[in-house]
Amino acid sequence: MSAAYEDRAVRLDAGTRTVHAEFELRNTTGETWRPEDGFGVGFHLFDAETGTLIVDGARVHPAADVKPGESTRVRLGFDLPGEDGAYQVLVSPMRENVCWYYEQGWPFLLVESTTETGVARIDRTRVATRSTLARERGLRSLGRAFVLPFQTIWRNRGLIRVMVRRDILGRYRGSFGGAFWTVINPLLLMLTYFFVFGVVMGSRFENDPSKSAFALYFLAGMLPWLAFSEAVGRSPGVMMEHRNFVQKLVFAVETLPVNLVAGGLVTEFFAVLLYCGFLLVVKHSLPWTVLWLPVLLIPQMLFTAGISWFLAALGVFARDLGQVIGFVLTLWFFITPICYPESQLHGHLSPWAVALLAKNPVYVLVHNYRAIFLGGQAPSFAAVWKLWVVSAVVFLAGHAWFYKLRKSFADLL
Repeated sequence: MSAAYEDRAVRLDAGTRTVHAEFELRNTTGETWRPEDGFGVGFHLFDAETGTLIVDGARVHPAADVKPGESTRVRLGFDLPGEDGAYQVLVSPMRENVCWYYEQGWPFLLVESTTETGVARIDRTRVATRSTLARERGLRSLGRAFVLPFQTIWRNRGLIRVMVRRDILGRYRGSFGGAFWTVINPLLLMLTYFFVFGVVMGSRFENDPSKSAFALYFLAGMLPWLAFSEAVGRSPGVMMEHRNFVQKLVFAVETLPVNLVAGGLVTEFFAVLLYCGFLLVVKHSLPWTVLWLPVLLIPQMLFTAGISWFLAALGVFARDLGQVIGFVLTLWFFITPICYPESQLHGHLSPWAVALLAKNPVYVLVHNYRAIFLGGQAPSFAAVWKLWVVSAVVFLAGHAWFYKLRKSFADLL
């Protein structure tokens, strides 16, 4: 201890938003506090949300020297801001042109207040230290990291719905097919890949050498890839694409990468409908295990959103990221057993390489999509719970990265 705050009395004049603080400040150090050396007591007013210093307040000085073990009566007044928000006032000993002692680890009197619709109130008064506040801010930040991404999406769900609809319709505006290209595009893409690998290269599913079996096997793997690759491929340029929103409007920029994820899900939705129709034509039935699809879709959305947030923020600083991601997605596609049987990995790679590739989240999704659509099996619990954990971590980390960098977007765009 370096100072003690005793007999504290803090009151607020609500009519003027003026706080009157009075207390006995006892010297618990081994040195004498001398006013002629610049010793006094002052206050700093901070924005509680951002930690920004707003007011470097007035000082009061003791009438005489305060020796070790002695006390001096301190009376200090300060005004709380009229703007709405949460504020923290740190009342602390200081030495003019030398230091504020709270920055040296000394305890200080903390007044926490809130202003709502111009009316101020004191929430709490206590003695604290900088380490205490840092610990509390860390816990609050950790809590916000878990809550804020979901809160942002929920609060802006209407905006996301409008933006996704506008994006899909705008992409095909003026074309003869219009919004039907949302269905035609995934169909043509899947048919193209099937023609290359199933017809030209003659790839076959080992348990059934027919072309229809390979088509079902291949297309099941394409379902999660369509949504993932569409969102991730566009995310590096999404901030540049909507730079007018970032620069000129008060806009929830965190929703822009989410729009891409939602747009990818719309594409996958139509692809799943087409695939189910294909299953009914070839096998004349749908397995009940397709009901497990939401168990795979949720971590898929979380993982895609996290990667999209990360790339959208990074793309503001590295404009050629879009070209790099195009190459990365191509490589990612071919190291994932989508267009070839999974057994080929075991036949051509060492066990440690296969084990490493099996940790690829898209690999897990592809494998379990095939399990529920073709194998009539529930998803593998051992792999899926790890997928949920990884997806949640990527989701939270991606949002934290985006949230940290978003203040720089307007300047760089």
